[in-house]
Amino acid sequence: MRWGDMRPSDNVEDRAGSGGGGGFPLGGGMRLGGGAIILIVIVSLLFGVNPLSILGMLEGGGGTVVAPPQTQTAPAPRANPAAETNPQKDFVRRIVGDTEDVWTSLFKQMGSRYEPPHLVLFTRATQSACGMASAASGPFYCPGDQKVYLDTAFFQELSQRFGAPGDFANAYVIAHEIGHHVQNQLGTMQKFDATAQRADPRQRNALSVKLELQADCYAGVWGFYAAKRNLLEPGDVEEGLKAAAAVGDDNIQKASRGYVVPDAFTHGSAAQRSRWFKQGMSTGDPRTCNTFASNNP
Repeated sequence: MRWGDMRPSDNVEDRAGSGGGGGFPLGGGMRLGGGAIILIVIVSLLFGVNPLSILGMLEGGGGTVVAPPQTQTAPAPRANPAAETNPQKDFVRRIVGDTEDVWTSLFKQMGSRYEPPHLVLFTRATQSACGMASAASGPFYCPGDQKVYLDTAFFQELSQRFGAPGDFANAYVIAHEIGHHVQNQLGTMQKFDATAQRADPRQRNALSVKLELQADCYAGVWGFYAAKRNLLEPGDVEEGLKAAAAVGDDNIQKASRGYVVPDAFTHGSAAQRSRWFKQGMSTGDPRTCNTFASNNP
């Protein structure tokens, strides 16, 4: 994939390595300040106890300490994104930038204006308007702050755990989450929320599958235009299809519990995710991504 030829975005926020900042996150978003942390460390040393254990108990045993204590000194200014030398972060910025160019053009054709989201890169955990984002939650889009959250280690997990390596597989993940922002901009997400509130759990799961499959199709729409501009290389489309299938609910359930429960699907099966991604890739037309029009998408 010729991602180096894509325009880097300025809408990528780098929190990687900061652990969210501002002290230790606790359940419900509460944080311990610097003075409390110092007191805990002193008490721990006096009684020969690991300070992390005490912090874990204060957290109720349900969370993990994700950041070192922060000093009160002003943070050093971050480098200009254009001068970023980390290949992974440069890759993310360029994929996001290319999705911005594609969706700006498509929204203009629809007589509307595309407002690009921000993407937050983080390590281990960070705070979002939708609650605490963690590596365990995987990449996600938060409509509350219109940001995509991506742990920097997820691409390695996609390759090693899900067996879907490659640049275009990673790009598919980003484009899928951007697809949720497109849904938010078009009002689809708001309609989904209103309908889901009146639905029973089984119906909500079915609606969630349709929402996720549409985001897969939108990821394919972006891929169509990347291919049209000769930014893809042989094997890239296969990487994207493999990634879409790898994160299908049936594959994940088989790996985690050994059997499949279709009524519990929230993202769609491997076959569904691949099919809708291919739909977007083959047409480049968002209008063909109406997964809600079918009773069996």
